[in-house]
Amino acid sequence: MSIKAIGKYLPISARKGRQAVDIIRGKNANEALLAIKFLPNRSAKMVYNVLKSAIYNAQNNKDIKVEDLYVSEAFVNEGPTMKRFKPRAMGRASRIRKRSSHVTIIVDNKGEGK
Repeated sequence: MSIKAIGKYLPISARKGRQAVDIIRGKNANEALLAIKFLPNRSAKMVYNVLKSAIYNAQNNKDIKVEDLYVSEAFVNEGPTMKRFKPRAMGRASRIRKRSSHVTIIVDNKGEGK
């Protein structure tokens, strides 16, 4: 019985988001929350909110205690890229890519999963 939460169109590149997600994959829910909460990365706050949402979904929808949950899957996919242009010297322009990502976190019950 896996419960998931998805954060879509988050304004962080997928590469930076994967660094935060790699830290919490496979850990207990409480341990993962504590580990991600004190990371200095900007992406860590976004991953923290998605993880909290997945835990609350499990509590509210399936009546599962937080102590029984662990992060079974966590991944970050690329979202759409906004393209902007910045004026440069001699009438040229350079492209600026503002990347976004989709964060998916799946929590599972310890008794059923492993």
